[in-house]
Amino acid sequence: MNTPAAPPDPHASLKQQAAEYAVRYIESGMTVGLGTGSTAMFAIRRIGALLKSGELKDIGAFATSRASWDAAVELDIPMLTEDLPQNVDVTIDGADEVDQQLNLIKGGGGALLREKLVAQATAREIIVVDESKLSPRLGTLHVVPIEVLPFGWRSQLRFIESLGARCVIRRVAAGRQCLTDQGNMLMDCDFGPIADAAKLARELEGRAGIVEHGLFLGLTNTVIVASASGIRELRRK
Repeated sequence: MNTPAAPPDPHASLKQQAAEYAVRYIESGMTVGLGTGSTAMFAIRRIGALLKSGELKDIGAFATSRASWDAAVELDIPMLTEDLPQNVDVTIDGADEVDQQLNLIKGGGGALLREKLVAQATAREIIVVDESKLSPRLGTLHVVPIEVLPFGWRSQLRFIESLGARCVIRRVAAGRQCLTDQGNMLMDCDFGPIADAAKLARELEGRAGIVEHGLFLGLTNTVIVASASGIRELRRK
């Protein structure tokens, strides 16, 4: 039986505009981080086109997921080895939610562990969103994805629920569990608007079996926002 086609993304045009705008920060000779998801894919395609035309040269790229890696290889973007042999100059990625301090929720695409690893190794993390992702407080618009080991996962579920969340195991077609590139499980955890994201992050990081969470705090100082009225840049104060 054929799977129904996904509905068209009403924000696709805005995402493309913002992603292509962000690529202007990439210069020849740089090491570039390639994010995951629909917004990052627009940036990957633009980078591939600039390399093909000769406007960009001598870059090395590092992908935050197998999907982004495969797309980059298909576009003949030179890739670094998976051990990340050097730090990254610029990473372009998307986000599920952005608060007024430019903290993020990420992981809707399931690549939160790799995305955070690359973000922490990046000199300039550029986040690209459409205006619908802007929020007064993290957790208002999006749940927090949490990656957990399959071993003993119900213990992590009980722990996260004790922190006040309602959790759902992420699944794919036919009800199978969604597994990350590392083979771990994903829980989508609804905390509602989060009063103290830093405190919650520390609590999650202190629990064995929780591999990573989708709170990205203090990792970017540039967010590019596309709206019907144009593109603007937000900078951390």
